Amino acid sequence: MQSYETVTEALAKLKEIGYTLDFNIRFDQLHCAENNICLHPEAFEITEIFRFEGDTNPSDEDIVYAITSIDGKWKGTLTSAYGMYADSVSTEMIRKLSHQP
Repeated sequence: MQSYETVTEALAKLKEIGYTLDFNIRFDQLHCAENNICLHPEAFEITEIFRFEGDTNPSDEDIVYAITSIDGKWKGTLTSAYGMYADSVSTEMIRKLSHQP
């Protein structure tokens, strides 16, 4: 698996290889505001995960997910803070995001 020094570098490289959509968590689904795509946990796969841990600042802790819809039609990324800054998500979404590709 590839590793990256920064979140920005990971996102740029993933975009180069086709992960062009920008997903955000909406409690029980992933949502792309640009074209109003919604994916529930059973509708996508996590193909790669990159974790970034801040050495001194907890706000630097982040995870980058490479996401592909089950039908292969949509590819994008999701960035999510973890620890005390984590987003509010459903139990099903927590299970899905905890999965290791």
